[in-house]
Formats: sequence, structure tokens, C-alpha cells
Amino acid sequence: MTTALAFSLEPVDNARLARLCGPLDENLRQIENAFDVAIARRGAFFSVQGRDARRGEAALRRLYAQADHDLLREDVQLDLVELAKQEETPADAPVLVTRRADLHGRTPRQLEYLRNIQDHDITFGIGPAGTGKTYLAVASAIDAFERNLVERIILTRPAVEAGERLGFLPGDLAQKVDPYLRPLYDALYDLLGFERVGKLFERGAIEVAPLAFMRGRTLNNAFIILDEAQNTSPEQMKMFLTRIGFGAKVVVTGDLTQADLPRGTKSGLAQARELLRQVRGLAFTEFGKEDVVRHPLVARIVEAYDNGDAHGNG
Repeated sequence: MTTALAFSLEPVDNARLARLCGPLDENLRQIENAFDVAIARRGAFFSVQGRDARRGEAALRRLYAQADHDLLREDVQLDLVELAKQEETPADAPVLVTRRADLHGRTPRQLEYLRNIQDHDITFGIGPAGTGKTYLAVASAIDAFERNLVERIILTRPAVEAGERLGFLPGDLAQKVDPYLRPLYDALYDLLGFERVGKLFERGAIEVAPLAFMRGRTLNNAFIILDEAQNTSPEQMKMFLTRIGFGAKVVVTGDLTQADLPRGTKSGLAQARELLRQVRGLAFTEFGKEDVVRHPLVARIVEAYDNGDAHGNG
């Protein structure tokens, strides 16, 4: 059922209205895309039409209240995600110490994930792209480091190519695998700042390395994240999990629908989910498309592909 709403945003403030709308009305377009509504305005008077018109109005009022300063694109998107979930952040939600003071779980499953990380030595986060698996894991690692709960942070991924061969890339092994580790660097820079990350790398307090470099090591007093774990073999997963030493905390993340392993090779992440679910001290968080917190269109894309797979399209 289509709903049409008309209202004014008060008190009228032209500068605040300009920040609400964004350059070339970009923020209004984001609201339209998020809730599948049409927005029209004349000055401070708005009309919203569509099935989700009430949430479109709520988004406009919420962002208008925040528009005493410029609204960053990513902050607008995250606000729209929260409104779409219609969930309030609980008072007992985990608080993370990073330079992003507003960082918190934005869906019930993200809150469960953060609690699992805090309460368990090993946590698995499994689900589609955009659900915050890696970003929240890195944020939790930084939080533990800042609270002096661990002495260093180790981030690792398996160097499995999506249709390419490492041998044909220029440079030594470290240079060849660096592009695969780039998402981990990006999260560190966002949460700690470029300069601080550089200093921590120099001190050896942060290490980013391909999974093969973990063999033969025992990792004590460290927060270790294995990202893209769907691309591990069962042998690699067992090797990694048995590297864990005293005072260590581990998060394993992956998306079982995005494995780049050779055909017929079982994913180490899939096997771990089958074998370890009942092991004490471990926790599993399974994310779904409803937990996607990237651009609102990402959730629709994930849903479309899921529906296509269910009907045998490929």
C-alpha cells in the first residue's frame, strides 16, 4: 500500500536544510533508494510517497536534527540502515575503544557477534559481504589492544586467487599477497589513523601476513583475525586454530558462498562449522542479508542473488 506524507521541518534553517539535502540532493537520493520512496520538497516543506513513507519521514527528521554540521555520506548510510532495522541500541551494548566514538553494533546479530568476541577465546563470524564481520573484528582487536588485554594484533588471510595466479604477479611473495590483505589495512587506518598504524607496525605491535606465514608459530597474548576463511583448506584451518597460545583471542570470518578454492576442495571454514560448533569456549555468529550495513542497495543485491540461487539460476 502506497502512503503519502506531507510535513515541515522546523525550526526552519536554510543552512541546516542544505546540509540535510547534500550536494545536488545526494542525501535525499540515498533516502529514496533506502526506503523505495519519492521525495519532493519546497523549502522546508517535504512530501514523501511510497510504501515506506513513514521511515522516509523518520530519516528526514533524524538527519535534519543532526545537520548542525556536514553529514558524511557513510554516516547517512549507517543511519538509514539503523532506521531500516527499527532497532534501538541496547544500553548494555559493547563499547569499543577506537577513534570512532560512534562505533557500535547496528543490528541484533552484530551485537551478538561483539558479545561473543568479548566472552569467548575463539569466535566465528560467517555471512555475506557488508555485514561488518571483518570491520567489527578489527575494531574488537583494537579495543583489546587499547585496554592492554593483548600485546599485539595479528591479521591474516589465505592467499587464494579469484581466477588469477600469484606466480604471474610481479614482486616477492609479500608484494604478491599485499593486495589480498588490503581490506585489513583499510580497517586499521580507519579505526586508528594512518600515522598511528605506521608506528605500531614499526614496533611489531601489528602484523599483517598471509596465512602460510602462521605455520610453525605459537601465538601468545595476541588478538588474531583470520579473514576470508572460506578460502582455507581443512588442513590450513586446523593448522591455524592449533597455533593459538596463552592469552590469545581469535576471530575467524568468512562467507561460505564466496569460496575461491579449486573445484571439489572442501572449505576449512565449512568443516570447522560442522565439527566445532559444540566445543566449549567457541562461539558462532551467523549473519544474514538483514545484517548488511553497507549501502542500502547491497542488501537488495544479496537478496536478489539468494532468490536467484533458490530458483536454480546461475
